[in-house]
Amino acid sequence: MTPPVPVPSPDTPNHGVRVLPITQATAATFPDLFIQLTFLCFVRTGSKRILCPLTGEMIANEGDLIVFPSGSVVTLENRPLINATYRADGVYFPHDMVRMIFPESRVDSEPPGIQIIRADPLRPLELLTLIEETLGNATLPPPIRQHRLLEPLIWLRHHGIRLSVQDEDSPLARLRSLIESDLERPWRAMDAARHFAMSEPTFRRWLARSGYSFARVLHHTRLENGLALLQNTRTPIAQVALECGFKTPSHFSDSFKKRFGLKPTAIRSPAE
Repeated sequence: MTPPVPVPSPDTPNHGVRVLPITQATAATFPDLFIQLTFLCFVRTGSKRILCPLTGEMIANEGDLIVFPSGSVVTLENRPLINATYRADGVYFPHDMVRMIFPESRVDSEPPGIQIIRADPLRPLELLTLIEETLGNATLPPPIRQHRLLEPLIWLRHHGIRLSVQDEDSPLARLRSLIESDLERPWRAMDAARHFAMSEPTFRRWLARSGYSFARVLHHTRLENGLALLQNTRTPIAQVALECGFKTPSHFSDSFKKRFGLKPTAIRSPAE
């Protein structure tokens, strides 16, 4: 589950909804992951442990659905079964679609935290089937496609799930979006300050409201995008490193291990 991967804009045929398969061969804990968009994680095999500042520790098992509101910062542990890779499917929903079904959600409202819908008795995997069938049907007129893609959000609301939309103008969200627009660029604080039409000291004070420094946001954004590419693509690790702005694969590997406790190769093959 790693939401840093960019999603299509809402004016695309899929209305900004995207499904990503997630696979992981070795158990690992990923601290302080930033969830930029509303994210549904359907656990296929293995289990996921979630540490949320609002809801505490939670465990999701095979068939369960985990609902991550946009703007969440959480620690996740993916746990493969013995001799079986951890697998899940993630679905991102853009802010405008969430607001259509949860119009009362406000940035200043009480955040809902992470929520889980259990496999028994509600069978949330049926939602995933609906989403995949809708996205895979190229003959659907756009209004019908959008209506069907809204049905999972309606279903969630019916079963008591609460969603809120993060402040898109928050310093953390805006800076991460800027960095993700060109991960390979050698970003400096002065570049970001210029983009936001600020002096560098003003920019640093503005960003400090989020509790993060520029260097930390840059480093975390690159590593989390790298993690996402490792989990849901077969892109060679050397290419992942370069695409995420690391000068060398070894720099990426060392930075990845320092933050997540294992090398990038262990995401795709069991650790020795």
